[in-house]
Amino acid sequence: MPKEMNEITERISLAGIDPVNLLGPGDSNLKVIQHSFKAKIFARGDEVIIKGGAEELEAITSLILNLRARVESGSVLQERDIGLAISQASERHRDIQERGTVAALALKKLIRPKSPGQAQYLDAIRDHDLVIAVGPAGTGKTYLAVAAAVAALNERQVERIILCRPAVEAGESLGFLPGDFRDKIDPYMRPLYDALYDLMSPEKVRRFMANEIIEIVPLAYMRGRTLNNSFVILDEAQNATRTQMKMFLTRLGFNSKAVVTGDVTQIDLPRSDSSGLVHIQEVLSRVEGIKFINLSERDVVRHHLVQRIIQAYQSSSQTEDRGHNQDDQTGPSD
Repeated sequence: MPKEMNEITERISLAGIDPVNLLGPGDSNLKVIQHSFKAKIFARGDEVIIKGGAEELEAITSLILNLRARVESGSVLQERDIGLAISQASERHRDIQERGTVAALALKKLIRPKSPGQAQYLDAIRDHDLVIAVGPAGTGKTYLAVAAAVAALNERQVERIILCRPAVEAGESLGFLPGDFRDKIDPYMRPLYDALYDLMSPEKVRRFMANEIIEIVPLAYMRGRTLNNSFVILDEAQNATRTQMKMFLTRLGFNSKAVVTGDVTQIDLPRSDSSGLVHIQEVLSRVEGIKFINLSERDVVRHHLVQRIIQAYQSSSQTEDRGHNQDDQTGPSD
């Protein structure tokens, strides 16, 4: 097989850190790392790009994510830090494989965290039966959860995968739409299909769905079920009401995992309904066994403009909030 067919590309975002601290003057740190590996390692824009074989990329990705986390915490990297990181890379790689941090086994592609937040997210999924991930678009909330679910299924840790979303745009009442049941719900479930097809062959997805090994359903259709030996994902959870959220969380059965994902800045519920995702952050914050993960624009792995767009909206929202607070303090004018 040609060499290029075995080559995999990894990208690590440098957003939110001082790139010179990580890369070194003239990318000198990268050159030291490059000298120790066969893979190609270079910086382009606000990313570090790694191209090489799967096993080596595992070690290099872990190495650079570790250095990135140190820079993000305020450390100034020295030459000895780079050398120590290189010597520890192989050991870190073995540890990741043993602990299952990377949801990559038996998939179409290798899936690895591309930011410290994503690494924490995958660790949480491994170690907890219920994980609630909140963050903006592009942080990999849904994709990594589906990847972890597929890996768990392939490793026979669970017997089935259930993916659901609130079909809020249709008010959970899909009867007026044309077509059969699947035709009605598919537009609202499309992102879940996209993730599955990116991780598994279309033939395997269709076969698993025909055998109900994989189910994709609206949240309303989860009522009354008990899900044993399952990996259950509730996506777009900000659009679940408090009642729906409680219903979903109490579906969890024996030997099952659940991941809840959402973005509290994109709530589409009517004003009369409060978001169940916002509510559980208050109600369940101290419940043992539940892990909350907060992702930010630093974990965005889409086009670099997405990070800037999110930051711009956050800045605009904060400005509007300050304006409203000033108006409230001033009171109505005569």
